[in-house]
Amino acid sequence: MSAADLDEGYRRATLRLIPFLVFLFILAWIDRVNVGFAKLQMLSDLKFSEAVYGFGAGIFFLGYFLFEVPSNLLLEKIGARRTLARITILWGLASMSLAWVQSEWAFYAIRFLIGVFEAGFFPGVVLYLTYWFPSARRSKINGLFMTSFAVAGVIGGPLAGIIMGTMGGRLGLANWQWLFILEGIPSVLAGFAVLRFLPDRPTEAGWLSKPVAATMEARVAEEGRQAGKEASFSAALRDGRVWLCALIYFCIVSGNATIAFWTPSIIKEIGVRDPIAIGFLAAIPFVAGTIAMVWNGAHSDRTGERRLHCAVAGLVAAAGLAATAALIGQATLALASLTVAAVGILAAFPVFWSLPQTFLAGTAAAGAIAAINSIGNLAGFLAPYTVGLSTQYTGSSSNGLYFVAGLELLAAILTFGFARWREGAARLAPKTA
Repeated sequence: MSAADLDEGYRRATLRLIPFLVFLFILAWIDRVNVGFAKLQMLSDLKFSEAVYGFGAGIFFLGYFLFEVPSNLLLEKIGARRTLARITILWGLASMSLAWVQSEWAFYAIRFLIGVFEAGFFPGVVLYLTYWFPSARRSKINGLFMTSFAVAGVIGGPLAGIIMGTMGGRLGLANWQWLFILEGIPSVLAGFAVLRFLPDRPTEAGWLSKPVAATMEARVAEEGRQAGKEASFSAALRDGRVWLCALIYFCIVSGNATIAFWTPSIIKEIGVRDPIAIGFLAAIPFVAGTIAMVWNGAHSDRTGERRLHCAVAGLVAAAGLAATAALIGQATLALASLTVAAVGILAAFPVFWSLPQTFLAGTAAAGAIAAINSIGNLAGFLAPYTVGLSTQYTGSSSNGLYFVAGLELLAAILTFGFARWREGAARLAPKTA
C-alpha cells in the first residue's frame, strides 16, 4: 500500500463524509438554537418572561446530559448509520412541535425532549471519525466537521431573520411558529438520507478500494492498542484526566451556548430592531469563527501542539465576552467584541477534542467522549439561564456575559495546566490488562 494511495483514501473519505456530517449538524444546531430567534416575538405572544426563556433554552442540555452516554455506547454496538438516523428524525419532529406550544411547562417539556433526542449526535460523530482517521489527522478533520457550529450561525441567522420577517400571519400562524415548522422538516428528511448514504466503517464504503479501506481500519486499530491508552469505560471514569477534560469543556461550552442563544437578543439590545437585519448581523461573528476554527485546527495538526492552541483561544473568548458586556451600549464596538468572542470560542473546539483522544481508545473513547460532552454541555443550561436572569433583573445582559467570560478564562487556565495534570493522572490512573 503506497502512501499516495492511502492519502487518496483519506481525501475521498473527507470529501464523502465531512460535507454530509456538516450538513446534519447544521440542521441539529439550527433546530437547537432557533428558539433564540423565535424569542423575539414568541415571548410577547405567549407572555413568557426572560427567565422562562432562559430556562427553556437551557433545559435542552439536561435531556442531552442524561441520554448522551447511553446513545454513544449504543452507537458502538449498532453503528453510526442507524444511530444518527434515529437521532436526526426524532429531533426534527420534536423541534416542529414547538410551533404549537402554549404554556411554560409544554415549552420546557419539548425543549427537554429535543435534548433527549439529539443526545449522542455530536459525540457520536466525534467517535465515528475515529473509525476512519488516525490521531495525526484528527484536529483538522474535527475542525472541518465543527465548522458546522459556525456555518449554522452564518446560514441560520439570515434564514431565521427572513422567515421571521416574512411569514408572520400566513395560514393563521405566527412568524415564530413558521420558524419551528420550516426548520424542522429538513431534519426529518435528512434522517432517512442517513440510512441510505452513510457507511459505518471504511470497509463498508463502496467508494474505497478494499486494500485502502482495510489499511485505514488497521491503522486506527493499531493506535487503539498503543500503551498508555485506556480501553475500558469503567477505568476511564476513574481517570482524573477525563474529569479535567469535562471541566474544561464545560467552560468552553458556556461561551458557545451564550453566543448561540443570545446573539440575536444582544444585537437587539444594542439598538437593531428589524428581524432580517438582526439575522444577517448575527451571522458576522460566526463567519469569523468559521475561519478561526479551520485555521486553528489545521495549524495544530501541522505543529503537533494542542494545549496552547486551545488555551489561547479560551483567553480570546474571555476577552471578547468581557468587552461585549462593557460596550453593550455602543453598537459597533459591541458587535466587534462579540465577533472576537466567537473567534476564540469556536477556535477552541477542534483542538480541545484532540486532548482526550491522546489517552482514550475503544469503549473508553465511546463512553468517555460522550461523558465529557454531556457534562460539558450542562453549561448550555447554566449560561443561557444566567444571562436570562441578568437581563430580567438588571435590564441588561452584561452581568451574565461577565460571568461567562470568567468561565472562558478558567478554561484557558485549566488547559494551560493540562500537560502537568495529564502526567500526574497517568501515574495515578488504574491500569488495565
